[in-house]
Amino acid sequence: MTFWETITGSDLTREFKAFETRAQALPADYRAAWEQIKASLFPYGDFTGRNLMPFLDSALALLEEAAADGQSIDEVLGDDIAGFSTALAGGQGARTYRDRWREQLNRNVAKKLARLGG
Repeated sequence: MTFWETITGSDLTREFKAFETRAQALPADYRAAWEQIKASLFPYGDFTGRNLMPFLDSALALLEEAAADGQSIDEVLGDDIAGFSTALAGGQGARTYRDRWREQLNRNVAKKLARLGG
């Protein structure tokens, strides 16, 4: 990965397109689950989404293997795809981008208030 790819995010675009190509080969119910997994993982991403790539790759590999074995999507993920995604991202209490932004805002406000008060 070059500096330019890192700055522009073209490496992420290329990788994400490869994920989508792989997902198109899945059965319809697996593709629907893939869309739900992506949507459920999005809040756990950083600004670029770079930290989600390993999670997405793992989830897609799981779906590919299960489809090849002939398992149903319910056998693989159960009926709680959002819960599966949460567990994949680090479990209950994993920090979302909102949590990180809230913490940063609180730190900045605390610094400003400390300057005003002292």
